[in-house]
Amino acid sequence: MSDVVSAGHVEMVALGELLPGDSPRIQGEDVTHVRNLAKTSDPLPPVVVHRPTMRVIDGMHRLKAARARGDAEIAVEYFDGTAADAFLRAVKENVVHGLPLSRADREAAAKRIIQSHAGLSDRAIATVVGLSAPTVGTIRQCSTDSSFQSNSRVGQDGRMRPLSAVDGRLRASRIIAERPEASLRAIAREANVSLGTAQDVRKRMDRGEDPVPAKFAPQLVPQPRSAEAPMGLPALHLLRRDPSLRLSETGRALLQWMGVCGAEHRREEIVNAVPEHCVRIIVELARSCAASWTQLGRDLERRTVVNNG
Repeated sequence: MSDVVSAGHVEMVALGELLPGDSPRIQGEDVTHVRNLAKTSDPLPPVVVHRPTMRVIDGMHRLKAARARGDAEIAVEYFDGTAADAFLRAVKENVVHGLPLSRADREAAAKRIIQSHAGLSDRAIATVVGLSAPTVGTIRQCSTDSSFQSNSRVGQDGRMRPLSAVDGRLRASRIIAERPEASLRAIAREANVSLGTAQDVRKRMDRGEDPVPAKFAPQLVPQPRSAEAPMGLPALHLLRRDPSLRLSETGRALLQWMGVCGAEHRREEIVNAVPEHCVRIIVELARSCAASWTQLGRDLERRTVVNNG
């Protein structure tokens, strides 16, 4: 959400150079308010103008009053953002001062901002248009255009946050599995989740549970998994914390091997990064590794059968 205005810099601009803006007022300017402004002999406050188009973002009542008074110029502050951001700025300015926007004006503005800035959170939009966050949420839900929806929102602090808790928990589980020594604060920062969520994910993985609680099941998209799919990250995390493995040289070597298999989520990234002249060699090595892992699994199964026989 760009908000670029020449900080404190005001220029006098000829009235003829300015064009009507994209007003958030459904009924247009209030004639009585223009007349009242025109009656004063004091200099009118600066209007905000979209520099690329020279359209007035905030101050159409003042511009019309200046014309009614016969003024040749008016004070201007420039805005250099996009046209969509210019409308957002217009709403913001008209909400905080001057002739108040009507309820209908603010609701219409909210709907339009949801269309142009779908990534903004309900609370952030509510602050701009002067409505409650639940009201903005209702307006968003009533929209039938799927492009108005987004998987994440930019909050008032400017941070992007996912709407679904599942994504954040899965990111946290990958970080914990790959770097079990990472601090909760580091996990929370990298996964973009709260400290409490990072702590809960770690505790669930320590107990061998799914990092995503059952209550989030409706948000999960089932992923088909073959019998030979790589071991899940929660299980790998448990093995890494097992003293009988991590405190022996052989165990650490095994965990290192499994760590490579646990990077399945990076497979596409790795495939795309392999130079063309290395492909044939890596294909042969991958097949050889797969055969070695298959044999290791058979050997372990055979040992289990012998020991339990």
